[in-house]
Amino acid sequence: MAKPKIAVVFYSTYGTNHRIAKTAAEAAEAAGAQVRLRRIAETAPSEVVNGQENWKRQLAAMQDIPEVSHDDMIWANGYFFSTPTRYGVPASQMRAFIDTLGGPWSEGKLADKVATAATSAQNVHGGQETTLWSLYVTFMHWGAILVPPGYTHEALYETGGNPYGFSTEAGKLDDAGRKSIAHQAERLVKYAARLPY
Repeated sequence: MAKPKIAVVFYSTYGTNHRIAKTAAEAAEAAGAQVRLRRIAETAPSEVVNGQENWKRQLAAMQDIPEVSHDDMIWANGYFFSTPTRYGVPASQMRAFIDTLGGPWSEGKLADKVATAATSAQNVHGGQETTLWSLYVTFMHWGAILVPPGYTHEALYETGGNPYGFSTEAGKLDDAGRKSIAHQAERLVKYAARLPY
């Protein structure tokens, strides 16, 4: 049986979702998947990015990670998305990429694949759940099969018990969080391996 192919696709402004994505990619690979770690292109004006030292530093730190392409999306049979929330929905950079996927979607090339998501926000009531729901609505339009973590591991209770996907406050990623992300990625790989491709 071929290894599941997992695309870990993330956008990160200050580093939290970069760390989430790296943790997910490492766990998926350890669970037996082929993994492509891919970042979303920065669409904010350069003067805005360069005007904030932490944002500028984070963008520079990710230059070795390829930007996600349509080929990556078609190649994968499972998706792990991670993005910060912006006003209760995914960051505009993430949405901008998703909005380019009309071609592959209309050809059925995003359908019948497993998908899950993670997020971060400035505070615990900063739109984390609605950001995940928004991504899941998109995945349903693709015809993807949702693989949320639910309450299937004790680590979920240690990180606040979000059954939709890992979420955290910006800048916070502890051992319990990493366990929760790893479980979510392993669960994604497990169900990707069960589907006929």
